[in-house]
Amino acid sequence: QVQLVESGGGLVQAGGSLRLSCAASGTSFSANAMGWYRQALGKQRELVATITNGGSTNIADSAKGRFTISRDNARNTVYLQMNSLKPEDTATYYCHAYFPWPLSQNYWGQGTQVTVSS
Repeated sequence: QVQLVESGGGLVQAGGSLRLSCAASGTSFSANAMGWYRQALGKQRELVATITNGGSTNIADSAKGRFTISRDNARNTVYLQMNSLKPEDTATYYCHAYFPWPLSQNYWGQGTQVTVSS
């Protein structure tokens, strides 16, 4: 059973930085797409950034220029470097991974809280 374990959330002041990590375990297969989504209180979950195993990235307009997504394919781990954080970045951040093998399936982490104080 694939599990995604996130780490790196916390409380930071506006303008600060955080680095989120998410490691997939329980499989010998490589994830295709991995990424981060976030959900603020009372709002829908939204995409933050995704990256394929080939390195192609998709970053939300709200994160462009401030957030960087990267991954270590050998470790099935994805990272999100968040700089110049704003109070509106406050949300629960969820890791996502898509594995085409052995069964085409999407997985989600349990979420990690990011709080940015003004």
